[in-house]
Amino acid sequence: MNLAIDWKVDAELIDGWSTPNLYGLLFVTGLFIGFFVVKRMFKKEGVPDEQLDKLLMYMVVATIVGARLGHVLFYGPYWDGMHPDGYWQEGYFSHPLNILKVWEGGLASHGGAIAILIALFIYSKKVSKRPMLWILDRIVAPIAIAGCFIRLGNLVNHEIVGIPTDLPWGFIFNNETRDLMLDTNGDGVMEHVPRHPAQLYEALSYIVIFIVLMFMYWKTKAKEKQGLIFSIFLILLFGARFLVEIVKVGQADRDAGMILNTGQWLSIPFVLFGIGLLIWVNRKKTV
Repeated sequence: MNLAIDWKVDAELIDGWSTPNLYGLLFVTGLFIGFFVVKRMFKKEGVPDEQLDKLLMYMVVATIVGARLGHVLFYGPYWDGMHPDGYWQEGYFSHPLNILKVWEGGLASHGGAIAILIALFIYSKKVSKRPMLWILDRIVAPIAIAGCFIRLGNLVNHEIVGIPTDLPWGFIFNNETRDLMLDTNGDGVMEHVPRHPAQLYEALSYIVIFIVLMFMYWKTKAKEKQGLIFSIFLILLFGARFLVEIVKVGQADRDAGMILNTGQWLSIPFVLFGIGLLIWVNRKKTV
């Protein structure tokens, strides 16, 4: 008996219109909730509202630009050529204007993370005048909940799918526009097999991480040790990402035949940095 979930959700809000769509709505909802959470934290800490407004601007720009460039650089394709599944694809370097087409999909969280770190370094020096780790400790929980909604957006968009599974909660994705769902012959025939809902796994892990970080901030003295909450965030979030990648279809052409895929290789440095930061923080005196 097949107990798989036949996932027929359509991302279109208006029939025939590609935008606005559910993905965009969930993306904005995640940012709004994250903004509300950090606003409460900043109000408790006595941070002026104008600093919060500027933080939002820095974060939104860094997230979109960094995630897009991360997708282009980490996942490609770089040049025009034949996809392993047998269809022709345009490369970003062959058609540079395609880099600007964010609405067509293609955002990489690792690129967004790097851009956010750069943006917050500038923000801490020019706007906040507070240590960068102080800021990071207060925005990582909002980032986790925003990431949850973004992954739910990927789910309704039928993208970033998992590998086939016979587990009863496998999802059968039905969006025929998704290249990753082509059969191995590349003839356009949909597989229609149950797959791991990798997007949902990741979204649920981000909710758990959000709860853990919020508990640390509001119910413990963790925020008194600058960098502690941030280090836990790095270890948990990118550790979860590494594990979910095990059941996720590779997103880069070069992932085929690799022991670890691109997402896992990119997650390892963040986890290691988080562990190193955690050790360093625990050796310092409470500030």
